[in-house]
Amino acid sequence: MGARRANEKDADRRIGRRALLIGGTAAAVGTGVLARDELARLWWRAPGVEKPRKEGEVDYTGARWVAASDANWRRADRPDDYGVDMVIIHVTQGSFDSAVKVFQDPGHGAAAHYIVGKDGTVAQMIRELDVAYHAGNRDYNERSVGIEHEGFVDRPQDFTDEMYEASALLTARICARYDIPVDREHIIGHVEVPGTDHTDPGEHWDWDRYLKLVRKARTAVA
Repeated sequence: MGARRANEKDADRRIGRRALLIGGTAAAVGTGVLARDELARLWWRAPGVEKPRKEGEVDYTGARWVAASDANWRRADRPDDYGVDMVIIHVTQGSFDSAVKVFQDPGHGAAAHYIVGKDGTVAQMIRELDVAYHAGNRDYNERSVGIEHEGFVDRPQDFTDEMYEASALLTARICARYDIPVDREHIIGHVEVPGTDHTDPGEHWDWDRYLKLVRKARTAVA
């Protein structure tokens, strides 16, 4: 599943230092384009500022809300502060319930936006507007939505018809929402993220079948 929290915390500390520099830059250049852009990305870090949200609200109507620990994701305002142009496919290496439990553990340091079960159940654990720690790469985290799938990479029987169909419909909705092309450049496996040591979704994940289902669902959404 996702990367450890240490790298994310170090990166967040760099963001904090960068925010101080940005404040000085903004004062120097007034309403310059750079200052406006950077402040737009960081406004939600200001004390007392919180984007309006409804508790338990989901981005995908087919999902049920199960909140991840707030230690495993970072508040953001996507796609306004970070454009979303990618979906990353993961495999849990465990059961649906164990993945939920791990993502609710603040000591784990990682979580994905969604989990899809073998029976087609979809749980949303992090809002799409927020940055989930799922890819092990800060840039990829900021620009992607992560979807975990119940099972093990060496068990092709775990990838059921119900799972493929439910996941494809979810990914189609995400692609429609952010105008993401349905191809292997924009829908990738965790193994393809630069710097990762993960192998999921593994050789038994049927990419041809999956993309065909996503395209079919994407056409229906359009």
